[in-house]
Amino acid sequence: MNDQQAVGYSTLQIALHWVIAALVAFQLFFGEGMTNVRDAAEEGTTPSGVDFAVSVGHYWFGIAILALVLVRLGVRLTQGVPPGPVASPTWMDWAARLMHWAFYAMLIAMPVLGLLTVYVSDTFGDIHKLGKPVFIVLIAVHALAAVFHQFVKRDGTLRRMLVPAR
Repeated sequence: MNDQQAVGYSTLQIALHWVIAALVAFQLFFGEGMTNVRDAAEEGTTPSGVDFAVSVGHYWFGIAILALVLVRLGVRLTQGVPPGPVASPTWMDWAARLMHWAFYAMLIAMPVLGLLTVYVSDTFGDIHKLGKPVFIVLIAVHALAAVFHQFVKRDGTLRRMLVPAR
């Protein structure tokens, strides 16, 4: 299906967006617990109960993110996405596409790198850690663009990710 055929985002697309966003927020805020557990293991010490619990959450939430993103991509390919605002310049359309595909790339790469760190080599952990600042920049730009569309352009872009199409 063409990316421009959908009239609005479905309830499923909106739910996937916000569930994945919440899981990513957890990962960004509590990802250090995984590092603390791995460091404790290397030092032969016992990690705190909180660090251990957070590291278990980090592991399983990462797997959940990967699974949900694959579902989201499948939904995107079958349902498409709504067209951008009619008054948007071409460069904004391209920037939006680039931003969304950068998110998809990160949402797949980060869990894969995390799993490679756990099961193959700590070397992948160094690459995995670089994802945090990249995600923070992507999220900041994404949020600022949503606020810009909502309050400056007033084109309903933000509403599309809050209210399902009918």
